[in-house]
Amino acid sequence: MTVRPDNRLADAPMQPVECRTCGARVLVRKSSWEQTSVQWDAAAAARCEERRAAARAGDTFLRGCTNVRDAIESAVSRGDLRVLSDT
Repeated sequence: MTVRPDNRLADAPMQPVECRTCGARVLVRKSSWEQTSVQWDAAAAARCEERRAAARAGDTFLRGCTNVRDAIESAVSRGDLRVLSDT
């Protein structure tokens, strides 16, 4: 069986978005209004206040950061991050 390469990121690469609260910088790709991909690197994870609080509480899985989600929504509103399904 041949695995087809995933070229989506070549056509629409992830874009940096910075949290306005802690300064964590993540990479984001907004495929549609319902679907958002977010990549955290070690530096962003270490800066994120919600991630640190979750780790202190013993949570091993964080569903997301509300401050980063707000920063993504703001980037979309400003036109800095496009929703690919709209193009």
